[in-house]
Amino acid sequence: MKVTRSAFLRNAVLGLLSAGVLAACGSGAGTSEDVWKVGTEAGFPPFESVGDDGELVGFDIDLFNAIGEKSGKTIEFENLPFDSLIPALQGGTIDAAISGMTITEEREQTVDFSDPYFNAGLAIAVKEDTADIKTLDDLEGKKIAVQIGTTGADTANGVPDAEVTTFENAPLALQELSNGNVDAVINDAPATLDAIATGNIPGIDVVGELLTEESYGIAMPDGSENVETVNAALAEIKADGTYAELYRKWFGAEPPTE
Repeated sequence: MKVTRSAFLRNAVLGLLSAGVLAACGSGAGTSEDVWKVGTEAGFPPFESVGDDGELVGFDIDLFNAIGEKSGKTIEFENLPFDSLIPALQGGTIDAAISGMTITEEREQTVDFSDPYFNAGLAIAVKEDTADIKTLDDLEGKKIAVQIGTTGADTANGVPDAEVTTFENAPLALQELSNGNVDAVINDAPATLDAIATGNIPGIDVVGELLTEESYGIAMPDGSENVETVNAALAEIKADGTYAELYRKWFGAEPPTE
Protein backbone atom coordinates (compact mmCIF):
# COMPACT_ATOMS: atom_id res chain seq x y z
CA MET A 1 0.00 0.00 0.00
CA LYS A 2 1.57 3.24 -1.09
CA VAL A 3 0.76 6.35 0.87
CA THR A 4 1.41 9.81 -0.47
CA ARG A 5 2.92 12.39 1.82
CA SER A 6 0.00 14.80 1.69
CA ALA A 7 -2.67 12.14 2.22
CA PHE A 8 -0.81 10.47 5.04
CA LEU A 9 -0.07 13.73 6.80
CA ARG A 10 -3.57 15.12 6.47
CA ASN A 11 -5.42 11.95 7.33
CA ALA A 12 -3.96 8.84 8.95
CA VAL A 13 -0.70 10.25 10.17
CA LEU A 14 -1.92 12.89 12.32
CA GLY A 15 -4.79 14.18 14.09
CA LEU A 16 -1.91 16.46 14.00
CA LEU A 17 -1.52 19.10 16.45
CA SER A 18 -1.83 20.89 19.64
CA ALA A 19 0.85 23.48 19.38
CA GLY A 20 3.63 23.63 21.87
CA VAL A 21 7.02 24.97 22.34
CA LEU A 22 9.92 25.97 24.30
CA ALA A 23 11.06 26.33 27.73
CA ALA A 24 13.84 27.12 29.96
CA CYS A 25 14.15 25.63 33.30
CA GLY A 26 15.33 26.81 36.59
CA SER A 27 18.47 24.78 36.08
CA GLY A 28 20.44 27.87 35.19
CA ALA A 29 21.77 26.33 32.01
CA GLY A 30 21.48 29.60 30.10
CA THR A 31 24.21 32.21 30.35
CA SER A 32 21.64 34.70 31.64
CA GLU A 33 17.96 34.92 32.43
CA ASP A 34 17.39 36.17 28.88
CA VAL A 35 19.03 33.15 27.19
CA TRP A 36 17.56 29.70 26.86
CA LYS A 37 19.84 26.86 25.81
CA VAL A 38 17.83 24.33 23.85
CA GLY A 39 18.95 20.85 22.87
CA THR A 40 17.89 19.16 19.63
CA GLU A 41 19.05 16.25 17.46
CA ALA A 42 19.34 17.78 14.00
CA GLY A 43 18.78 14.62 11.97
CA PHE A 44 14.98 14.56 11.93
CA PRO A 45 13.67 16.60 8.99
CA PRO A 46 11.33 18.37 8.55
CA PHE A 47 11.39 19.02 12.30
CA GLU A 48 15.11 19.72 12.68
CA SER A 49 18.13 19.38 10.40
CA VAL A 50 21.27 21.24 9.36
CA GLY A 51 20.74 23.59 6.40
CA ASP A 52 23.12 24.26 3.54
CA ASP A 53 24.59 27.20 5.44
CA GLY A 54 25.29 25.06 8.50
CA GLU A 55 22.45 26.59 10.52
CA LEU A 56 19.68 24.54 12.13
CA VAL A 57 16.37 24.60 10.26
CA GLY A 58 12.97 22.94 10.61
CA PHE A 59 9.51 23.18 12.10
CA ASP A 60 10.73 22.69 15.67
CA ILE A 61 13.48 25.28 15.20
CA ASP A 62 11.11 27.93 13.85
CA LEU A 63 8.54 27.15 16.52
CA PHE A 64 11.03 27.51 19.35
CA ASN A 65 12.37 30.74 17.94
CA ALA A 66 8.81 32.05 17.79
CA ILE A 67 8.38 31.18 21.44
CA GLY A 68 11.58 33.01 22.24
CA GLU A 69 10.28 36.11 20.47
CA LYS A 70 7.00 35.96 22.38
CA SER A 71 8.87 35.55 25.65
CA GLY A 72 11.61 38.11 25.03
CA LYS A 73 14.28 35.40 25.18
CA THR A 74 17.31 34.60 23.05
CA ILE A 75 17.39 30.97 21.94
CA GLU A 76 20.70 29.13 21.64
CA PHE A 77 20.40 25.68 20.09
CA GLU A 78 22.77 22.83 20.78
CA ASN A 79 22.90 19.81 18.46
CA LEU A 80 23.08 16.64 20.59
CA PRO A 81 22.46 12.92 20.04
CA PHE A 82 18.80 12.16 20.75
CA ASP A 83 19.57 9.78 23.61
CA SER A 84 21.68 12.51 25.27
CA LEU A 85 18.89 15.09 25.49
CA ILE A 86 17.23 13.90 28.70
CA PRO A 87 20.58 13.37 30.48
CA ALA A 88 21.54 16.93 29.44
CA LEU A 89 18.32 18.22 30.98
CA GLN A 90 18.97 16.27 34.15
CA GLY A 91 22.53 17.56 34.28
CA GLY A 92 21.44 21.17 33.83
CA THR A 93 23.52 21.82 30.70
CA ILE A 94 20.45 22.75 28.64
CA ASP A 95 17.22 24.47 29.61
CA ALA A 96 14.89 22.59 27.26
CA ALA A 97 14.81 20.04 24.47
CA ILE A 98 12.71 20.04 21.32
CA SER A 99 13.34 17.21 18.91
CA GLY A 100 10.14 15.45 17.90
CA MET A 101 10.15 13.89 21.37
CA THR A 102 7.11 11.81 22.23
CA ILE A 103 5.52 12.38 25.62
CA THR A 104 5.62 9.04 27.45
CA GLU A 105 4.94 7.97 31.03
CA GLU A 106 8.51 6.74 31.34
CA ARG A 107 9.99 10.06 30.26
CA GLU A 108 7.59 11.97 32.50
CA GLN A 109 9.20 10.26 35.46
CA THR A 110 12.42 12.20 34.85
CA VAL A 111 11.45 15.40 32.99
CA ASP A 112 8.51 17.77 32.63
CA PHE A 113 6.79 18.37 29.29
CA SER A 114 4.97 21.30 27.77
CA ASP A 115 1.49 20.87 26.38
CA PRO A 116 1.63 18.72 23.23
CA TYR A 117 2.55 20.69 20.11
CA PHE A 118 2.28 18.00 17.42
CA ASN A 119 0.34 14.74 17.14
CA ALA A 120 2.04 12.00 15.14
CA GLY A 121 2.60 8.26 15.24
CA LEU A 122 4.89 5.41 14.23
CA ALA A 123 4.87 3.91 10.75
CA ILE A 124 6.57 0.96 9.05
CA ALA A 125 8.77 1.72 6.05
CA VAL A 126 9.90 -1.01 3.63
CA LYS A 127 11.60 -1.27 0.25
CA GLU A 128 9.36 -0.54 -2.71
CA ASP A 129 7.34 -3.54 -3.94
CA THR A 130 7.79 -5.45 -0.68
CA ALA A 131 4.79 -7.79 -0.54
CA ASP A 132 5.17 -9.69 2.74
CA ILE A 133 5.25 -6.81 5.25
CA LYS A 134 2.08 -4.86 5.99
CA THR A 135 1.71 -4.99 9.78
CA LEU A 136 3.81 -5.19 12.92
CA ASP A 137 3.14 -8.94 13.13
CA ASP A 138 4.76 -9.35 9.72
CA LEU A 139 8.06 -8.14 11.18
CA GLU A 140 8.52 -11.22 13.37
CA GLY A 141 11.99 -12.61 12.72
CA LYS A 142 12.87 -9.72 10.38
CA LYS A 143 15.74 -7.22 10.41
CA ILE A 144 14.56 -3.82 11.65
CA ALA A 145 16.47 -0.51 11.74
CA VAL A 146 15.55 2.22 14.23
CA GLN A 147 16.85 5.42 15.77
CA ILE A 148 18.36 4.82 19.20
CA GLY A 149 16.39 5.98 22.23
CA THR A 150 13.09 6.43 20.39
CA THR A 151 9.62 4.95 20.74
CA GLY A 152 10.28 3.30 17.38
CA ALA A 153 13.19 1.44 18.98
CA ASP A 154 11.00 0.41 21.92
CA THR A 155 8.36 -0.94 19.54
CA ALA A 156 10.89 -2.85 17.43
CA ASN A 157 12.42 -4.43 20.51
CA GLY A 158 9.02 -5.91 21.31
CA VAL A 159 8.78 -7.79 17.99
CA PRO A 160 9.46 -11.52 18.53
CA ASP A 161 12.77 -12.79 17.15
CA ALA A 162 13.47 -9.53 15.31
CA GLU A 163 17.05 -8.44 14.73
CA VAL A 164 17.05 -4.74 15.70
CA THR A 165 19.86 -2.42 14.64
CA THR A 166 20.06 1.09 16.11
CA PHE A 167 21.34 4.23 14.44
CA GLU A 168 22.11 7.72 15.70
CA ASN A 169 19.38 9.33 13.61
CA ALA A 170 16.37 8.43 11.47
CA PRO A 171 17.92 9.18 8.05
CA LEU A 172 20.72 6.68 8.73
CA ALA A 173 18.17 4.00 9.61
CA LEU A 174 16.17 4.74 6.45
CA GLN A 175 19.33 4.68 4.34
CA GLU A 176 20.11 1.22 5.71
CA LEU A 177 16.70 0.15 4.42
CA SER A 178 17.27 1.78 1.04
CA ASN A 179 20.58 -0.08 0.78
CA GLY A 180 18.76 -3.37 1.32
CA ASN A 181 20.52 -4.26 4.57
CA VAL A 182 17.34 -4.47 6.67
CA ASP A 183 13.74 -5.48 5.98
CA ALA A 184 12.02 -2.49 7.57
CA VAL A 185 12.32 0.70 9.59
CA ILE A 186 9.99 1.71 12.41
CA ASN A 187 10.06 5.47 12.65
CA ASP A 188 7.87 8.53 13.20
CA ALA A 189 5.62 8.85 10.17
CA PRO A 190 6.13 12.57 9.35
CA ALA A 191 9.91 12.22 9.15
CA THR A 192 9.68 9.09 7.01
CA LEU A 193 7.19 10.72 4.66
CA ASP A 194 9.42 13.76 4.35
CA ALA A 195 12.37 11.55 3.36
CA ILE A 196 10.21 9.93 0.68
CA ALA A 197 8.75 13.20 -0.60
CA THR A 198 12.10 14.95 -0.91
CA GLY A 199 13.76 11.97 -2.56
CA ASN A 200 16.55 12.03 0.00
CA ILE A 201 16.05 8.32 0.71
CA PRO A 202 15.10 6.55 -2.56
CA GLY A 203 13.20 3.31 -3.08
CA ILE A 204 11.12 3.07 0.08
CA ASP A 205 7.40 3.10 0.91
CA VAL A 206 5.24 3.47 4.00
CA VAL A 207 2.88 0.54 4.49
CA GLY A 208 -0.18 -0.23 6.58
CA GLU A 209 -1.74 1.90 9.28
CA LEU A 210 -0.05 3.95 11.96
CA LEU A 211 1.21 1.72 14.76
CA THR A 212 0.62 4.33 17.46
CA GLU A 213 -0.80 7.75 18.14
CA GLU A 214 1.81 9.95 19.80
CA SER A 215 2.14 13.56 20.92
CA TYR A 216 5.36 15.56 20.79
CA GLY A 217 6.23 17.87 23.67
CA ILE A 218 9.04 20.17 24.74
CA ALA A 219 11.01 18.56 27.55
CA MET A 220 12.30 20.51 30.55
CA PRO A 221 14.00 19.51 33.78
CA ASP A 222 11.78 17.97 36.43
CA GLY A 223 10.12 20.73 38.45
CA SER A 224 10.87 23.47 35.92
CA GLU A 225 9.18 26.77 36.66
CA ASN A 226 9.09 27.57 32.94
CA VAL A 227 6.37 25.10 31.94
CA GLU A 228 3.62 27.69 32.47
CA THR A 229 5.57 30.29 30.49
CA VAL A 230 6.05 27.89 27.62
CA ASN A 231 2.43 26.80 27.57
CA ALA A 232 1.23 30.41 27.63
CA ALA A 233 3.48 31.25 24.69
CA LEU A 234 2.28 28.18 22.84
CA ALA A 235 -1.33 29.18 23.29
CA GLU A 236 -0.57 32.66 21.99
CA ILE A 237 1.21 31.28 18.91
CA LYS A 238 -1.78 29.08 18.13
CA ALA A 239 -4.22 31.94 18.60
CA ASP A 240 -2.42 34.52 16.44
CA GLY A 241 -1.85 32.27 13.42
CA THR A 242 1.88 31.75 13.84
CA TYR A 243 1.53 28.02 14.32
CA ALA A 244 -0.60 27.63 11.19
CA GLU A 245 1.91 29.67 9.17
CA LEU A 246 4.81 27.45 10.28
CA TYR A 247 2.78 24.31 9.67
CA ARG A 248 2.03 25.34 6.10
CA LYS A 249 5.69 26.21 5.54
CA TRP A 250 7.03 22.82 6.59
CA PHE A 251 4.18 20.41 5.76
CA GLY A 252 2.48 22.08 2.82
CA ALA A 253 -0.97 21.71 4.38
CA GLU A 254 -3.31 23.35 6.85
CA PRO A 255 -2.91 22.15 10.43
CA PRO A 256 -5.69 19.89 11.70
CA THR A 257 -8.37 21.54 13.77
CA GLU A 258 -8.58 20.65 17.42
